[in-house]
Amino acid sequence: MLNPPFLPKYSRQSRSPSVTKGGTFYYPYMLAYATGVLDKAGVDVYLKDAVAEEWSRQQTMEYAAKLKPSLVVVDTGIPSFENDVAVAEEIKKATNAHVCMVGWHCMDKKKAFDFSDMVDSICRGEYDYAIRDLAETLEERGDLSTVQGLSFRDEDGEIVDNPDRPLIQNLDELPYVSEVYKKHLGMKGIKKYFYASLLWPQVTIKTARGCAHNCSFCPIPFKASYRARSPQNVVGEFVWIEKNLPEVKEVQIEDPTFPLNEARTKEICRLLVEKGVKLKWSCNARVNMKKETLQMMKDAGCRLLCVGFETPSLEVLNAIHKGTTEEMQMNFMKNCRAVGLLVNGCFILGLPNDTRKTMQETIEFAKRLNCDTAQFYPLMCYPGTEAYEWARTRGVLESDSLSALLDDKGHHRANVKGPEGMSSDELVAWCDKALKEFYLRGDYILYKLQQSLTNYPEAIRTMKSAKVFFIQLPGMILKTKKIGQKRGSAE
Repeated sequence: MLNPPFLPKYSRQSRSPSVTKGGTFYYPYMLAYATGVLDKAGVDVYLKDAVAEEWSRQQTMEYAAKLKPSLVVVDTGIPSFENDVAVAEEIKKATNAHVCMVGWHCMDKKKAFDFSDMVDSICRGEYDYAIRDLAETLEERGDLSTVQGLSFRDEDGEIVDNPDRPLIQNLDELPYVSEVYKKHLGMKGIKKYFYASLLWPQVTIKTARGCAHNCSFCPIPFKASYRARSPQNVVGEFVWIEKNLPEVKEVQIEDPTFPLNEARTKEICRLLVEKGVKLKWSCNARVNMKKETLQMMKDAGCRLLCVGFETPSLEVLNAIHKGTTEEMQMNFMKNCRAVGLLVNGCFILGLPNDTRKTMQETIEFAKRLNCDTAQFYPLMCYPGTEAYEWARTRGVLESDSLSALLDDKGHHRANVKGPEGMSSDELVAWCDKALKEFYLRGDYILYKLQQSLTNYPEAIRTMKSAKVFFIQLPGMILKTKKIGQKRGSAE
């Protein structure tokens, strides 16, 4: 089970895969869940994260050749897909194993196979059980056409598409991914992962899959297919982590929206308190939450919410089907402050109906909200999303190359033109401008100093992310200067 080599600290499993400017580095958590299913089935399996190990392609090939596996599962990310296929080809040459590719982009099976004639198979959609069945079928030299959710090349080189595999309905069947981390990564490996807004070290889990919302820019799979683990199962994993991974300071719940079901959220919180769990945790949330629920989450150990504000502009919010308003956003922040919850705010520049004026208003709004941490993204249009079709039909899609979503350092790069004739590079520079304006405010720096002096874990987190940020700062300043020069010459 391979998270293939690419750029240093490249987070393939992030909703927007990249090398971040704040040091965040994601677990390959979906690959880990499937690894747990293989473990449970008695398959001899190895989970290797070549990015975390800082392996080159050559080192990865040497390891694979030494291991001599019969099946290699290669994870993919949208911007790194061409690289990932190239790694799969080299793996095939080095091992002659059956090479299967998984990941969000592999849902477009035709495009995936078109990249290479050396990829043996592709798992479409959720692949936990498909990989298990593939491994067992290969072991028994059985018929690959029996593996639901698999597309494969037959002996004549023709592509065979097996029937779709139903989505997993009972997620409680899946092993705790935290157990997989401990077995396959160990504490030394766990410490290689970092999330700029979380206490370190942390572990990332999912308590649900799918999403009930339909934001136009979001590439998350399985929309309109929300399925959740039971409260008892979720709290059971918290208890396991606290007992078996005592060095872990925080749990990141990577559901698209953890508090989607208010009754379930409250029950999880009640059980965490009842079981005496002291672990801190964070999650993704939306701004339509009640203060009562926020208070229960805080009492149950919740420390921080990651929230997609995107913009205060109602016209822009409506264009992306966000279903929120500036008033809801402000009220949410007021309630979070009242109960003592931190917020990591996410904002997008260059959305449909955006202008230079509304983009600057978004930056000023972010400063007014004054979240504990903030992220600013250029609009990135991923294939399969409504935003991609919007950009393509309006002629603002600069490139349909997947690699165009990253620059040479692996940082986010827009693949669309910005508003009012703005180039994609200028749109990215606006995000650097936003980061600079948000983080270099005197009152914000004073707040972080005070926080660090009174809270050692927060100090460690801040120092780790600040170190990466200040390394990036000179380049960010240069880009924002170019914005001013370009605007001045145009005027």
